[in-house]
Parts: sequence; structure tokens; C-alpha cells
Amino acid sequence: MANIQKLRVIPLGGLGEVGKNMTAFEYNNEVIIVDAGLMFPENDMLGIDYIIPDFNYLIQNRDRLKIHALLLTHGHEDHIGAITHILQKIPVPVYGTPLTCGLAGIKLKNGGMKDHPMHVFKAGETLQFGVFKVESFHVSHSIPDCVGFGIETPVGMVVHSGDYKFDQTPVDGWPTDFAKMALLSEKGVLALFADSTNAERPGWTSSESVIDAAFDSVFREARGRIIVATFASLISRVQQVATVAEFYGRKIAIAGHSMTENVKIARRLGYLQIADDQLISIEESMKLPPEEVVIMATGAQGEPTAVLSRLAFGNHRQLEIVPGDTVVMSAHPIPGNEEVVSRTMNKLLQKGAHVIYDPKAQVHVSGHASQEEMKLLINLLRPRFFVPIHGELRQLHAHADIAYSLGIPADNIAVVENGTILEFTKTEMSIGDRYPGGYIFVDGAGVGDIGPAVMRDREALGQDGFVMVTALVNNRTGEVINGPDITSRGFVFMQDSDELFNGVRGLVRQLTREYKNGNREQIIQEAVKKHLYTETKRRPMVFTQIYNV
Repeated sequence: MANIQKLRVIPLGGLGEVGKNMTAFEYNNEVIIVDAGLMFPENDMLGIDYIIPDFNYLIQNRDRLKIHALLLTHGHEDHIGAITHILQKIPVPVYGTPLTCGLAGIKLKNGGMKDHPMHVFKAGETLQFGVFKVESFHVSHSIPDCVGFGIETPVGMVVHSGDYKFDQTPVDGWPTDFAKMALLSEKGVLALFADSTNAERPGWTSSESVIDAAFDSVFREARGRIIVATFASLISRVQQVATVAEFYGRKIAIAGHSMTENVKIARRLGYLQIADDQLISIEESMKLPPEEVVIMATGAQGEPTAVLSRLAFGNHRQLEIVPGDTVVMSAHPIPGNEEVVSRTMNKLLQKGAHVIYDPKAQVHVSGHASQEEMKLLINLLRPRFFVPIHGELRQLHAHADIAYSLGIPADNIAVVENGTILEFTKTEMSIGDRYPGGYIFVDGAGVGDIGPAVMRDREALGQDGFVMVTALVNNRTGEVINGPDITSRGFVFMQDSDELFNGVRGLVRQLTREYKNGNREQIIQEAVKKHLYTETKRRPMVFTQIYNV
């Protein structure tokens, strides 16, 4: 492919969905990547652990591309969760702020890449990568040490907002760097790529500090143990819980490997202020009176292997829910997780826990900008072109409407999905072809080996189960010598279905006599499917194995 003297921007994840954020910026075959996140599976993605971006564009073009670096905006899973998978294929240096690199470093260590080069910078510093001059600026979010990037290119400045909100009273005392953004605006912003998560929400997002009052009320009224469930990387929430716990004389224990590791890193780097004598182990918490304990736990999204789900379903190896426990759900369900989260809360209530969640109490606020903040960002930067990112398609369109209402022409706004190539000159933006791609499923140790066909099979098995028919047949006469034997799972209760399966056996015996060619097994399989649907109006997966002797 010939050199292209234009800025190319290729969104590889995060557009048309919530999660797996990843964007490549390319000029004259030089590339920088921003973020490498994962996405949690939807309810119908059976057996899938998580999903990572499809970055085949970079792999298939790596002979011509010079990929300088992977830059991270912050340490949430939807921005760093796929880092190990991507660096295994594209081993480039990683750049991030201290906390972000600390959290990403845990993932690299767990993935056997602890010696991979990582470079720490502080918000406000400038980095140079070939033709790209990257100016970082601090933004408020729901985790400390977040940044956006102003990327100077030969065709102009483009700004990537990262995840942000304009919190004037953040719990870490570090508001968004408006001054730096104003300086970027003075230089002239060619294009703005901005977070769209809350584009449908009017007004302003509440400050993280409003949660303090809600937590104070919970801790003041709770008589037993308190369990606070949130994201493993929500460091600022851990600090808020630790502060109110200390005030009410409670010790804090961390449950969940990922949260334990994150807390350890955040304390070491100075982002968490928890006294040594206040932090205790799970074993120590079990020896104290319930009213002296608070447990921080993972699993606020209903993840089946996380602490809260195990508590809800009674299979945690150390802890169990007892009447009098107060469980605080300090996170909003990610779109698609609502059903699982609701089921988890119902199970906790069945066990006698008192469950507190927003809107019952304001124990969580979004970390993303709402409409008025989005307007302020656009007005502050005044970009020539606007591209909404980080959101489902309806959220991207809602953000585009906001930009249009502020005077950005419709032709200067691009609502695109993953893989769509955008090209910029100093005066023009064009929407190119969409690069083939899709979800890369991670299932246990397998990465990318599960495709749509397997997912369809899993869905069919989950809905109607399967029926297997085996028989030993005389190849010359077609008579069944042994069987037909029928095995069924997830379809009907076999002990109550003798008549149904006797009908299948009779059908198989008839067809083995009628058909003696190579298509016999397929013919029997289709006939059994039709028979079962006629009798039950269900469509189980049917397998036939006919052995000839």
C-alpha cells in the first residue's frame, strides 16, 4: 500500500459498543495506539470470559507500519484489559501515568510479560513519537491519574478526550486541567474524538463527592457487617470507603484477587491512604464482631467468578452472607448486564442481606460527562471536525446531535463504527472503507478460536439441548443389530419421554432399511429433527452415529 500523506484514524474498538476501547492514529505509515481495553460478554455469549478488540488491521499491515507506542488514558478494564493479548502480537512500548502503568503492570506480570518496557509520564507532560507530538492533560474520572491527549500531527491537532467528566470537587482533589485544554484550543483543534457514554443524559454528572454523604448514612445505620461491591480498579471508591470506615471504627478487608493487587499498587504509589492497622485480611475479618468490619469486594457486574456472585450463590470458600449484612452495590450495571446484576441482588436478598443501590441511595455516580459537560468540552476546544467515540450507536448519534446543535456542520461530524477508516487533511475529513473485523472472544486459554458458528451452536444447545442417536446396523440388510440408543441432555426428561423416544427408535429402524447409501446418516438426522419438532415444537441439536458392520 502506498504512503498516504493524510492522517488516518482507525477505531478498533469502543464505537458502537461499551468497552474494548482502542484507536490507532496513522500518518505516513507511522502509528500510535491509544488504549487496549476489553468488553464483558453479553448474556447470549455463553462461556465467553471477555472480548478484546479486533486489531488485525495492525497485524496485517505491520510490514509497512512503524508502530511507536501504546498510550493508555487510564487504568479501567475497558481501556487496559486487553493489553497482554495485544502486546503479544504487537510488542511496542507502553506509556501511561503512574497509577495506570501500575495497574497495567499487574496484567503484564500475570500474562508472563513483566519485563515488557513501560514508560511512566505525568499528566501535563509532552511525548514525541516520530511525527506525533502528544500533549497529555489531566481529566477527572472515577479513577485517579486519568488523561486525555492532544496529538499534534502534520495535518493538525487532534484531541482524544479519554473518559472524562468535569468534576469540580473530585475526591482526589485533582480537577480537570481546563488551562491545558484552553492552550490546545489556541493552537487550533482539527478534530475532537470525545467520550459519548452519557450522551443521552441531560445536565451535569454528579461529583464523586456526593457519594460521601450516602456512605456516611449507610455506615451510621448498619448494625452488622458491610460489604461494598464495585469495580476492582475503582481506586477512588476504595478510598471513600476506607475514610468513612475509619471514622466509624471499622476495619477494611479486600476480597478478590484483582482488587487486592490494585489496592496494593495504589497504596505503594500513594494514591490510596489506608493505615496499616486499618487494613486486615479476610481471615482476620471473620474473627471480629460484624459491626467492626467492612469488606470491599469485586462482582458489582454480576460476574459469575467474582466475589459477590459467589456470596450470592453460596459458593465462596471463606465468606457467606448472613442476615444482618448490608451489601452496597457501588456501580451501575454495564449495558447488557442488567439481568445478571438483578439476579445477584435477588439472591443476596433471599439470604437476608440488606441491599443498597442507586437509586435507593446515591452510592454510585457515573464517571462520564453528561450533555452539559459535553457541550462545554466542544465549546472549549472548538474543533473543525467531531467524531463521537466510546458508546453504543445510539449514544454516538446523540453526541453528534449535541455537536450539531453547537454549530459544527453535519458534514464535519462522523458517526462511524469499529474498523471504519477516517482520513484527515488540514481542511477535509473523509470516511473511507470499513476494515473487516469483529469480536475476538477469549474463552479460557483460547483467544480468537471461538467464532459466530460456535456461538450459534452454544445458543442452540442452551435453548433446546441435544439428542444423540447411535445404532449398529447390518450394512447389507439395513437391520439394526444394536440400538438405536438415545442420549438427551437439556431437551426433555428421558424417564418421562418413553413414547417420544420409542417413536424415534422406530423411525431410525425404518430409515436404515430404506436408505443404504452414503447419505443415510444425514437423512436420518434430518428426519429425527423433523419428528422431534412435530411432536414437541422444539428444535434440539440432533447428532446421529450409524455404525455399519
